[in-house]
Amino acid sequence: MANRRLLLLLLLPLLAVSAVVSGASLIARGRPTAAHSTLTIPKPTQATRTLIMAGTQYTKLVFSDQFTGPAGTPPSASNWIHDLGAYGAPDNELQTYTDSPANASADGHGDLAIVARRQTATGTDGLTRNYTSARLETQGLFSAKYGLIEARMKIPAGTGLWSAFWMLGNSVTTVGWPASGEIDVMETLGQDPLTVRATIHGPTTSHGPSGRSGYSRGINFDSASSLASGFHVYGVSWSPNSVTWLLDGTPYATVTPADLAPGQTWVFNQPFHLLLNLAVGGNWAGPPNLSTPFPATLLVNWVRVYR
Repeated sequence: MANRRLLLLLLLPLLAVSAVVSGASLIARGRPTAAHSTLTIPKPTQATRTLIMAGTQYTKLVFSDQFTGPAGTPPSASNWIHDLGAYGAPDNELQTYTDSPANASADGHGDLAIVARRQTATGTDGLTRNYTSARLETQGLFSAKYGLIEARMKIPAGTGLWSAFWMLGNSVTTVGWPASGEIDVMETLGQDPLTVRATIHGPTTSHGPSGRSGYSRGINFDSASSLASGFHVYGVSWSPNSVTWLLDGTPYATVTPADLAPGQTWVFNQPFHLLLNLAVGGNWAGPPNLSTPFPATLLVNWVRVYR
């Protein structure tokens, strides 16, 4: 194992790739250049994780959810809160998020099942949608400022399905978005299950018609096989002035303040909380079609944060 870590450490400069997506609004998700990975790993233990990166060692597990329990057990209220309602604007997503166990609960096999269903529901916001799903976050319960943030998940395939594990700056409740910052640990589109998308979103010093505008910078990283065919570990190694993305333990992209254009502000040296969700449709994912399988399930085997 030590030799493998040393080899990957030497290869890190070759594996870390940066690409740029910029725009007047964070709403539009870009498609930057791609790379390739064929690595998969088995489910690791809760033992101390050492990241394959110079000078970065994580020795303390500060957050963990293994999602054990009988089928139908709701997510732990000590770790997660539910976002409720349509949450569609301005992306025009098609789902209503609920707190029903039918949309988020243990599957009885050690996984959290976030399930998108084709059913009509009216959310607490009074908006009616033709799909339901779940969006969970740790806001007010847990946040991190730097560390190794990982989730082991199996994504669903199918047109119009949008899986995401991401983070928002805790300041979102006071300064709003994009000023709060957003780190997308991973996003996948069901119609393109080969590709994981890794992005940061932040504010610019300019102002658009609807207020302060933002930027997006990230990469599309392609696997040699469908990410929907099994579990994969999606993560970020986050340190002062640096975010590195990993797939199955291998770094594939890094962004730092030096990568930002003039007027783009680095807001990633503050506490962020975690989010998990499975969205349906929207401007980026596009609508589901007759071939999209419902119910569609995002399985989350575990979520862990190390410092």
